[in-house]
Amino acid sequence: MANSSGKITKQIACIFGRNCFMPQKSQSIGKYSTSVFPKAETTTYYQPTKERTSLPDYRFVYPEFLPDPNPEFRNKLREKLERLDMLRRRAKISIPEFYVGSILAITVADPNSPSKNNRFVGICIDRIGCGLRASCILRNIVDGHGVEIKYELYNPLLKRIEVLRLEKRLDSTLYYLRDALPQYSTFSFDMEPEPRIEGATIPINPLQVELKPRPWYARWERANLMGVKDVNSHITEKMLKQAAIHEKPWEKFDLMKQYRSTIPEDEQVEIFSEVESQLKEQEVTWQNARRQSKFSRKPIKA
Repeated sequence: MANSSGKITKQIACIFGRNCFMPQKSQSIGKYSTSVFPKAETTTYYQPTKERTSLPDYRFVYPEFLPDPNPEFRNKLREKLERLDMLRRRAKISIPEFYVGSILAITVADPNSPSKNNRFVGICIDRIGCGLRASCILRNIVDGHGVEIKYELYNPLLKRIEVLRLEKRLDSTLYYLRDALPQYSTFSFDMEPEPRIEGATIPINPLQVELKPRPWYARWERANLMGVKDVNSHITEKMLKQAAIHEKPWEKFDLMKQYRSTIPEDEQVEIFSEVESQLKEQEVTWQNARRQSKFSRKPIKA
């Protein structure tokens, strides 16, 4: 009986191969470890782990270092050269941290001015562009008229940028201040910088402005603004219905639109890791220079 069973096993082994009834042997191939008959309880799958660098808040503090997400305007060589030029310019002039809603005072060289300088104070209503073309728009009410000036941040004529009040607003742009009451855009040219604790969180101003009666610069009832008070009180029922028709609530779930309008996180980490050390050195240098200027001020004689 034993001889017959041995013959049967040899015949089955010849049909299905020799390794079918061989004892288990582990085979190591690089980082993988396999066996001929792996058990279901001990089966492990190799999963490669990728170390991800934590992305700092540089994309909010230095948004101009991120390139245009439109692939038609992408050129990695030009972007790298621009970043080098931006760092050289930042070594000559301090470009502080500011956001839409912050109050700035910018001084530029003006050969037609008696003092050869021109200083303007206003609230930042938008930040535009990237790279060397980055700019901001300041708005103020001067002699009862709204005045807006667009400043290029890396313009060689720029001499000084002061942050008088560092804060954020509820909306990403403040163009609706053009149709708001003048009191929301009026700031004194003698305004002094407000003290701020270094490292503190940036406050968000929850102010809601009141708009003037129509006509307006744009159809603000369709923009879903958080910083405007009672938009619907200035429009008719027909305009309300049209605003409901033009709503696009699905856009916040459109992943392709977000992908086309942003830079991938891995690429952001790569860009900011390239300029991080120099930005930190320049920030420390300008902080020390500001502290020395404060202590070196002479007291005003009575």
